[in-house]
Amino acid sequence: MTSLTDEIIDIAMRPADHVPDLPLDFAKLSLLDWMTCAIAGTGEPLAVKLRQLAASESGRPVASVLGGMRVPPRMAALVNGATSHSLDYDDTHFAHVGHLSVGIYPAALAIAEMQDASAEELVTSFLLGAESAIRVGMTLGREHYNHGFHQTATAGAFGATLAAGRLLGLNHSQTRHAIGLCATRASGLTSQFGSMGKPYNAGIAAANGVECSILASIGFTSADDGLMGHQGFVGTHLPGGSLAYKSDMAFDNYLFPDNKYKLHACCHGLHSMIEALQVARDVNGVSLDDINTFYLSTNPRWLAVCDIKQPRTGLEVKFSYNWLAGMTLRGDDTGDDRLFTDSIAGDAELKRFAERISVVGDADLTDLQTSGILSLTDGRTIPLWFDLTEPFTTEVLAEKLQRKSSTIIGEASASIWNLYHRFGQLGARDIAATLVAASTDLET
Repeated sequence: MTSLTDEIIDIAMRPADHVPDLPLDFAKLSLLDWMTCAIAGTGEPLAVKLRQLAASESGRPVASVLGGMRVPPRMAALVNGATSHSLDYDDTHFAHVGHLSVGIYPAALAIAEMQDASAEELVTSFLLGAESAIRVGMTLGREHYNHGFHQTATAGAFGATLAAGRLLGLNHSQTRHAIGLCATRASGLTSQFGSMGKPYNAGIAAANGVECSILASIGFTSADDGLMGHQGFVGTHLPGGSLAYKSDMAFDNYLFPDNKYKLHACCHGLHSMIEALQVARDVNGVSLDDINTFYLSTNPRWLAVCDIKQPRTGLEVKFSYNWLAGMTLRGDDTGDDRLFTDSIAGDAELKRFAERISVVGDADLTDLQTSGILSLTDGRTIPLWFDLTEPFTTEVLAEKLQRKSSTIIGEASASIWNLYHRFGQLGARDIAATLVAASTDLET
């Protein structure tokens, strides 16, 4: 019987000419969205501190860091991964239970730059690493996440390892060892949510991917099956140690195109609520003063993630149903990350409105669904419902992501989106140079 380890090795080593165009197109859009989020996060305090860490350590100036520094690949992956997740504005894959681009693209870009790979090779390695990470995430499942592990960092590290390993040209045996090394390295806790530790988790995943793949390339060995074997990663990181491999995850189709993109600068668990409230506001013309109570139902897992009742900082506001509901109904642009300052956590109007909100878990709702009722002061009630599962075409998604990019990084967006139809002519070093130039321009 094929194991998950065998499956993801086969995925990572898939010939490039066997990879269809559609998932590659989504992967290209994810690269541009990741670059936007990374550039926007360059000035964040955690990004500044990580660049200070990078500057304090000597090493070969091989890979580019946001803001203009050149450092060893592992450090570049750490800094760029954490920076790109600092605004929590990056994509989410709900089957994977995490954010794919921030853990995998920084590792892939660091190695691709070192290897002077093409942009197409960069994107292909990301896609196949992401497909692998999704399957690891699905095997670990909600149980792993609910137990306190951050799948962006845990399952994501395996995707980063395989993407980096593909770019390094690892053979089958070396790839198996890289996975085994990642199994003893991958880490990340959901208890860090709302702090600098959450984006740091993404950087850890990327750095682990670079480290494990490079070690494997120079002959470093590991347990034969560190992922699924006896006391391997899956067995030790699931309550009860379930080792069942889900055969329905065999590589018959690509799962990455189910990836969801953030059009609001907050936790993805809040997005269906925001969309539902925007519809209610636009259709019915309701304002905060019109609302007597707001009753919201969401999938129960979100209650432990984004139901901070009284946020103290701008970061915590991004994980608060209470605050985002009020911001949406009064017409704040939730797509503009600049709104999420510490001062908004003390907003008196939002504090008063929060007292009128009840949030409950409903296991019949998926992660992407919201239902609720707005009770108005005139006695009317407005039912709410939204489901984020409706997919976008690549053309519609490109338009939405380009608008998002323009909103959060302004003129710097043009240089990023000028790459979209030129991937076949570009190298990974061109991607890195564009990323650094745009981040440097934004800082100045």
